[in-house]
Amino acid sequence: MQTIDINYLDPIKGSTLLDLGCGEGRHCFGAYMYCDLDVFGFDMNFQDTLKAKKNFKDFDETSSKKSCNFGVTDARKLPFEDNSFDYVICSEVLEHITDYEKVIDEINRILRPGGIFAASVPKFFPEWICWKLSTAYQEMPGGHVRIFKYKEFKESISTRGFIFRKRHWNHALHSPYWWLQCLFWDTKEKSWIIEKYHEFLVWDMMKKPLFTKVLEFLLQPLIAKSVVAYFKKK
Repeated sequence: MQTIDINYLDPIKGSTLLDLGCGEGRHCFGAYMYCDLDVFGFDMNFQDTLKAKKNFKDFDETSSKKSCNFGVTDARKLPFEDNSFDYVICSEVLEHITDYEKVIDEINRILRPGGIFAASVPKFFPEWICWKLSTAYQEMPGGHVRIFKYKEFKESISTRGFIFRKRHWNHALHSPYWWLQCLFWDTKEKSWIIEKYHEFLVWDMMKKPLFTKVLEFLLQPLIAKSVVAYFKKK
């Protein structure tokens, strides 16, 4: 399940792509399978990168024309030279970082002129509901330190050397799942309704029925979990 649309990035063969804040590698695997390019997934969480490296075995095509590598880094001080990448993905990361502007500046530094930067953050209204339903959701270690308004999110990137290209929303059916998590925060591990809704989401991802596709399309403007924006470096 990817938040950022690899098809829109349309990476070309022989290019380089960085997934910054890669987690367990979902976007890395999608990019790696897209075409012959070198993918780099970096995250601050060592355990997540270990899982990503382990899970990569299920996607490895053992091609000499492409690669997928994982590492640990601080997004505010990247260990890469200037103009190192053709594409940079940063999905559901910026809302976790107090001085997130430093991350955008670093991405601008390592991205080649004309390169594409794709970023996603939680959409304002669904995230605001989560904050209202649970203070524990706000205070958990490594949690969200801000709720982005779209205009703020877009301008914070556009004013740092990027040209806005496109926006879309994603994962509307996932927002109620997080609202339920927040509503039953203290008992969420044992909640019957959360378990059943999770089963529904897994079923939807595996079966992809037309009904839920239409339903999510209609709900995206209202309760999409994420807003995704694509930029081109000047």
